[in-house]
Amino acid sequence: MTIEDVRRVAEQLPRSYEVLVRDRVKFRVGKIVWLAFSADETQMGFAFPKEERDVLVASEPEVFLLPRRSDLRFNWVEVRLDAIDVARMREIVVDAWRLVVPRSVALAQGD
Repeated sequence: MTIEDVRRVAEQLPRSYEVLVRDRVKFRVGKIVWLAFSADETQMGFAFPKEERDVLVASEPEVFLLPRRSDLRFNWVEVRLDAIDVARMREIVVDAWRLVVPRSVALAQGD
């Protein structure tokens, strides 16, 4: 999985736009960052309910990891891009986007 694969999905989602912050690619909805890549583009952070992330990371530690300590306060988790396929990436990206857009926008998008 590459940043280009993710970009093709993320840029198609309503209200989503790409920004470059300190040489790192991030996607926002309004001012909310909902998707971000590590500097080496091997990991992707994404919006995810913080009350569910420990279970997610524990269930697949080879795929998911906790964000750095300073980001633990946010609804955020990380994924290793080489550990997922296109279908899983799409599911992760769309679910993360749905967490940050108004419900009416998410419902209008469908699947």
